[in-house]
Amino acid sequence: MSNQKFIENFISEESGQGITEYGAILAFVAVLVSIVFTFVTGGLKTAISNAFSSVASQLNNLDSTASS
Repeated sequence: MSNQKFIENFISEESGQGITEYGAILAFVAVLVSIVFTFVTGGLKTAISNAFSSVASQLNNLDSTASS
C-alpha cells in the first residue's frame, strides 16, 4: 500500500468517530449533573453525603425490620 493510499484511508476512516462522540456527550452530561447538584442542593459534597446517608438509613431500617 502506498503512502498516499494509506493517508487517504486514514482520513476517510470513521469507525472511531461514534465512540468519541458518545464519550463527549457522556462528559458533557457528567459536568451538567455536577453543576445542577452544586447549585440546587448547596454543594455536590452535601448532595452525595445526603444520598449515602439516606441509603444507609433505609438499609438500617430494612435490617431492623428483618430482625423483628
